[in-house]
Amino acid sequence: MQSCELVMFVSSLACCIAEGRSSDEIALLSTIFSQLGDTLSTITAHRDLCCDSGDDKDTN
Repeated sequence: MQSCELVMFVSSLACCIAEGRSSDEIALLSTIFSQLGDTLSTITAHRDLCCDSGDDKDTN
């Protein structure tokens, strides 16, 4: 998938998720997905900095 295709996919997905939801519901979903992204970034940074290359499959 090309970069522009990914951007269009994410934008379309956001529109689909927002469809029929209130502003409060959209705001809550936004914070949930932001937290998800931040947590995934933290996991990746932790693995890169603290784990041996053989520990990549650690699920804890």
